[in-house]
Amino acid sequence: MTSRIPRDSRLRLVRPRPLAAAPSAVNQRRTRRPAPRPPEGTPAPAELARMARSGLAAAARVARWADNALGPGRDAATDGKATLSDTTAERAASDLGLSLSQVRADWDTARLAGLVEVHGDSARPGWRLRAWDRDDSAVLRGWVALFDAWSLALPEPRDQESAAVAEVVSAMPQVLSFLQLSAGPVPVDQLLDLLCQRVTELRTERCEVSYGPEAVTARPKVPRPAAVAGQAEPAQDAELAPLLDWALRALASVGALTCGDGQATLTPLGNWAVWVKLEQICVAAQSPAGHIEQSAEDMLRGCAQLRPNAARAEYRAWLAARPVGSAVTELLNAARGEDALLRGLAFEALRVVGAPAEHDVRAVVDEPALRPYALLWLAEHDGVDPEDAHEVLTREEATWLWVDTAAAVADHGEAPMLVRHLESALQPTVPALLAEVRAVGHPRTVQVLVALAAAHPDPALAKAVRRAAFQVHTGGS
Repeated sequence: MTSRIPRDSRLRLVRPRPLAAAPSAVNQRRTRRPAPRPPEGTPAPAELARMARSGLAAAARVARWADNALGPGRDAATDGKATLSDTTAERAASDLGLSLSQVRADWDTARLAGLVEVHGDSARPGWRLRAWDRDDSAVLRGWVALFDAWSLALPEPRDQESAAVAEVVSAMPQVLSFLQLSAGPVPVDQLLDLLCQRVTELRTERCEVSYGPEAVTARPKVPRPAAVAGQAEPAQDAELAPLLDWALRALASVGALTCGDGQATLTPLGNWAVWVKLEQICVAAQSPAGHIEQSAEDMLRGCAQLRPNAARAEYRAWLAARPVGSAVTELLNAARGEDALLRGLAFEALRVVGAPAEHDVRAVVDEPALRPYALLWLAEHDGVDPEDAHEVLTREEATWLWVDTAAAVADHGEAPMLVRHLESALQPTVPALLAEVRAVGHPRTVQVLVALAAAHPDPALAKAVRRAAFQVHTGGS
């Protein structure tokens, strides 16, 4: 979960490739190794999902309230910055019998877990909320999304340098790995020493001075002799102890660990999530072959793990078993859902339909969520080379599609795939990409940026992406 690979710290992307290739990134699969087993004693997925549902019950309650109480033409749900408007917060507090602060906290948790999605000043339920009671995988993915966003769960200490905060966030995966490998309580003092060592490594790799009063000496940080490498420097202890306390409290607030009596212990959910990150795998729904009698949504979910040729064979079989008109309607309805992966796969299936789907695809061009996919489909149907079809999209539409595809990868793919997805961006640099991603206002922007920051091995790039996620989350500039 940490990287020691030499790097160029300037923020830039590798050579971009046409965005038309982006949707296929979700279907790219390397040769799979046998799935590793979780550590002995890890609860079964159903039990982990029960724990996640319990921990996120308050957030789900607020999300369901918003689903029932808010809608088009009613009071604005948010203040335009993704946080609840005063009117909506007061109404929710009254209806649910909660304090305003609790309502706002539960709302933030629901957003970070993907239970609600914000569009301008309105909100709608996320696809995970729709699947909350029936899909353990959706529940666990929601909890992992919240776990990845732990640094947004509590405000960072105001009296700390922002650069030091970023370094602690970058160093915490190693601390969490140590907690996971220890398989039990670990003294906070020991975690502080580990954090100090990791932060020292990060600063040494960048030839930077430490933050705080001692920085005025302007001398590079040099590694300590091996004989005392296990001992933390007192000045650094004083600097990082409050930040470690903040990090542990934030992780505790999302249910990843517990703290008490000077010790920290991963919860079963936290232990499982860290193991998942270490193994670079994700919880994925099983995909048995044969989906002819299933709904379009279930068929597409089942085909998500198949290779492109096998998936197209499934699409053809599914289409052959029903009238074309109803099949196209069902596929477009699946594409309108909250799961970005299904949106891309639905249009892959519509490519198999071909000309009979043209009228219905043209009819959805004005739907914002479907427009980029529909334009690409129509361009290819009109004979444009798939590698050039992306040219029919405006820059804003292409960026929206990039975020939507990244959301699909974050939800259903592996971390390295999300990092490779950067190659499909049109923007030549990370700052340019982040600026345009924030401008398009995709409802999954925060989750995508948090997942990308958690997955990327370059600390400087991850820091910039994390900062952008925080700015979108808080509505800052």
